[in-house]
Amino acid sequence: MPRKLILTVLVSSLLTTFAPAEQFVLFDTTFTFTKQDADNSKPSPSHYYVRSDRLNPARPKDWTTPVDYRNGSVHLRLEVIEKPAGGEPTTWSVCYIPCKGRNHGYGCIGTGVYREAGVIEKDIGMTTFWQNDDIVWSEGIKEMHLVIKDDSGGKGHAHRRPDHEKFFPTKVRMTLIQVSKGAKYDPAAVTGLEKPFSAK
Repeated sequence: MPRKLILTVLVSSLLTTFAPAEQFVLFDTTFTFTKQDADNSKPSPSHYYVRSDRLNPARPKDWTTPVDYRNGSVHLRLEVIEKPAGGEPTTWSVCYIPCKGRNHGYGCIGTGVYREAGVIEKDIGMTTFWQNDDIVWSEGIKEMHLVIKDDSGGKGHAHRRPDHEKFFPTKVRMTLIQVSKGAKYDPAAVTGLEKPFSAK
């Protein structure tokens, strides 16, 4: 192999190895959610709305280029601070609401089911979750909907349960970190996760 070609391959390899991870915090919110909040949330009950003004203002308009977040991953961090006693299975659907959609017009990841207070962290591929293709990623994300549910899936919204006291009130902190294609989530690049937090 010619020396010039070898050098080019080595430099390319080094750049790939040491390239910093491309990631950004989409939102980081702490809130208490009561049965009254769930009943009165508009337009849909059991939804907690993270509107555009509470998303990262530096989030990209286009999630496909020049940095490809659409084909990357999302690191979800859920800290359950307060939860009613009894260990009732609970989960949140976390839905991306795009500036432009197709078909159903949105897509959702899930926290997974939990029973007690504590921290849940998981990495989810951006091409693997429910209805991810119903979002026109090149047009960006305008808001997020967080939906509290039981473990029955689908329309198991917690406010509909006759034993709603097993779900409310609850206090959580939820953080979404978007990671670009080919990169790996780097917790050291996210400030504040290790510190005590206050309700917002």
